[in-house]
Amino acid sequence: MLDISNIQPNLYIIGFMGTGKSVIGKRVASSIRFEFIDTDSVIEAEENISIREMFNFLGESHFRQMERKFIETGHPPNNCVVSCGGGLAVQPGMLDLLKQKGIVISLFASTQVILSRVLGKDKRPLLNVDNPEEKILALLKEREKFYLEAGTAVSTDNRSIPEIVDHIRRIYLRESQSWIKKKEYV
Repeated sequence: MLDISNIQPNLYIIGFMGTGKSVIGKRVASSIRFEFIDTDSVIEAEENISIREMFNFLGESHFRQMERKFIETGHPPNNCVVSCGGGLAVQPGMLDLLKQKGIVISLFASTQVILSRVLGKDKRPLLNVDNPEEKILALLKEREKFYLEAGTAVSTDNRSIPEIVDHIRRIYLRESQSWIKKKEYV
């Protein structure tokens, strides 16, 4: 007989670039003894190319297809914290798919905090433009509604990493019980 007492839904962390998804995700995973998976890192390893190069040579649409494939079939169905790329939840149907597969928490940060965290980092292909601040503002405006639809939003501004991790851990523990109960009645 399969013991399901330790099988828990995945936690998907979404949000804009620079909100702390990877840093916070790693710590949350450690605190609840889950595997940590960063979608961008997995895609880079599978494609053997950086995200920046993928955008430049294969196009953003190829990258988005790889994200979708990963969420649909490319990771364990339970006991993982998954840090999702900033544009993943914006793709049609992806937020609903994430919610079917587990608990979704969206991280937020102010524009100024995001700018301070991401400007000057060569890794961000969407910011490879003349005015990165303008691009961030436009992308935030476009994506914010999707991040808010996640249900639970957590600000990372002016809070310590341990404080944020504890907050998310408590949210996850509460919401995972409700998620499991819903699945039992479906």
